[in-house]
Amino acid sequence: MTPYAPTEVLDLTPRLRMLRFPVGQAYLWRDDGELTLIDAGAPGAGGPIADVVRDWGHAPEDVRRIVLTHFHEDHAGGAGEFARLSGAEVSAHRLDAPYVRGEATGPSPVYEDWERPLHAHALAQLPAPPAAPVLPYEVRELEDGDTLDFGDGARVVGAPGHTDGSIGIHLPHHGVLFTGDAIAVSPLDGQVVLGVFNLDKERAIASYRRLAALDSEVACFGHGDPLVGGAGEALRTAVARAHPTGTPASK
Repeated sequence: MTPYAPTEVLDLTPRLRMLRFPVGQAYLWRDDGELTLIDAGAPGAGGPIADVVRDWGHAPEDVRRIVLTHFHEDHAGGAGEFARLSGAEVSAHRLDAPYVRGEATGPSPVYEDWERPLHAHALAQLPAPPAAPVLPYEVRELEDGDTLDFGDGARVVGAPGHTDGSIGIHLPHHGVLFTGDAIAVSPLDGQVVLGVFNLDKERAIASYRRLAALDSEVACFGHGDPLVGGAGEALRTAVARAHPTGTPASK
């Protein structure tokens, strides 16, 4: 399988490292000697992710879990490969887990006309689909409200709309939020925006509001530069400006 390597690796905090791929991003979170990978890039990313882990002073086996924000190829495609290299457990929301396991083909987004050339451009940057994809042996199924054993209690936040099983991951003790593709940052003007290529736009907007209502200082997106400092306020300002109707869901 052709390696799919990150184009940039950035340390956002002493505990948090970002891997920027040609399409999409993944993140490593460190709890002392134990690591968690949030999203896993496209097929071919497993070996390059292992190299980034080693560069951070760890062995691939130190990554105990891979948490996927949704099933799309640019976020879940490398999960099986890296899980086999590291022995890490793979987790995804119950509704997206069958697609991650390869049991079914996930539904396509409902594209707006202006999104179609963006999607074509993204596809051109992804590796060709492998003839025999490396799939996880098992996928732990998550639900909204689950608490995961990293980051002093990571909370699974249901964020459907981009896919039915899209999730955010919130680390309330550290003020860190991983949004997956529910929220993005535009490469054109650096503005926080609703993620593109959604299955259900209205549900996606409601999820945007829900994630923005959480207390966060750092927001890590599936696409676009992260916000390091004052993230929650920036997200609430952005969603109120672009989607002013409705009330953010309670935490």
